[in-house]
Amino acid sequence: MKMQSGSLFAAALAGVMCSTLAAQTAPADNAESAPAATARPARAAQTIGGIQADSTVSSYKFYFGTGNTPAGYIKITPDLAYDDKRGYGFDRGTKVSVVAKDKTGTDGIITADQQFYFSTALPEGNYKVTVTLGNPTTATNTSVKAELRRLMLENIATKAGEYTTQTFIVNTRTPQYTGGVVNLKAPRESMQEAWDWDKGLTLEFNGDHPSVAALSIEKVDVPTVYIVGDSTSCDQMVEPYNSWGQSITRFFKPDIAVSNHGESGETAADSLGRHRFDKVWSQMKPGDYLLVQFGHNDMKAPGTPESYQTALQKVVDGTKKAGGTLIIVTPMNRHTFSGNTITNSLGAYPYTAYKVAADNNVAWIELNAMSKSLYESFGPDGSEVLFAQTSATAHDGTHHSDFGSYELAKCIVLGIQQDKLDLAKHIVDGFTFDPAKPDKPEDFKVTPTPKPDRTMDKPPGS
Repeated sequence: MKMQSGSLFAAALAGVMCSTLAAQTAPADNAESAPAATARPARAAQTIGGIQADSTVSSYKFYFGTGNTPAGYIKITPDLAYDDKRGYGFDRGTKVSVVAKDKTGTDGIITADQQFYFSTALPEGNYKVTVTLGNPTTATNTSVKAELRRLMLENIATKAGEYTTQTFIVNTRTPQYTGGVVNLKAPRESMQEAWDWDKGLTLEFNGDHPSVAALSIEKVDVPTVYIVGDSTSCDQMVEPYNSWGQSITRFFKPDIAVSNHGESGETAADSLGRHRFDKVWSQMKPGDYLLVQFGHNDMKAPGTPESYQTALQKVVDGTKKAGGTLIIVTPMNRHTFSGNTITNSLGAYPYTAYKVAADNNVAWIELNAMSKSLYESFGPDGSEVLFAQTSATAHDGTHHSDFGSYELAKCIVLGIQQDKLDLAKHIVDGFTFDPAKPDKPEDFKVTPTPKPDRTMDKPPGS
């Protein structure tokens, strides 16, 4: 829902929500911004995230305006850096300012000329996030990402003096579960990727002068789509790497959560051994789904298609016992062209994944075939845009760019539609896609997330 400036605060008070995700629009104009908040201190050497507060608060209402704070809302000022004791604030060295419509400060809201972050300490769970975006004097175009760069809202555009309220669902988690704990990889998950496992929620506001007027967070009981897989589907921490698991959140309505438990470099057996599946099964309930995609690392590990099949069978049995619905995803192809045709670099592993699904009457998505069609539609050279650019002249042949993961996520969503799963009712309205006729790269305008001040190695696995 969009509204003009005078309706902003009434809308915030009423909690007006709009579940429609805006289509891509032209970039917005610029507006002034000045440094304000500072980053909260790191918890340990190399730590770049990790909310430590053990909060029991499961709902918040924040007001980012300059006028009188509406009843029930917490006023947020530009200098409010995240603090464990408080449990909320701007994060990761955020720099924001206030823009006001006139000298009285009426309708003034917080804005920035670059990305900014806001964190809250929250218990583990699914949260409905409602955000009012807009700027009293300038047009804006905002994308919102959660935790480790999960795309929640894409290019939400407002004119000067116009505001829009959008809603999405975010899942937060910790390693603990009843009966055990996930064996996180150190230091990658325990420190470098701590925002994906900490006791809270971090939102990234990015785009052309992102501006926030109000934000509410409320714990909700909704179905959950769990993901367990390797580097091509897990939450990748920094550019230029991305996965379909980070993009698929964009294509669901705000009535279902996505909880991505995958990790780079792992096989199906690895994830079983690290208790990632145990964590998922401990939370799973009827109506929940589990998307599983392995194969890239399994074929290189000390193992065989038979041992891969055995591991997947354990996943089938565990998910059935937990009461959820399993969807096996065949692994996507690598960038392995022979002439204008993609050749199979995964051996028997895609077929083995399909066979486990067929033998157990389990839903499956043929991402292997769809990725072949997708890559070939661009050709050997043109398809490099789908893969992470690792230097001025080189691309990763396995891991994907933001655009590539976006297109693969659409393949997954298409597969959900084709399988006629009940999950399809949660897909955003009007979704269509054909891997042989994909989007144009120049039409993909989601602003990349800037890198932290550190060196990023290639994700484990290939």
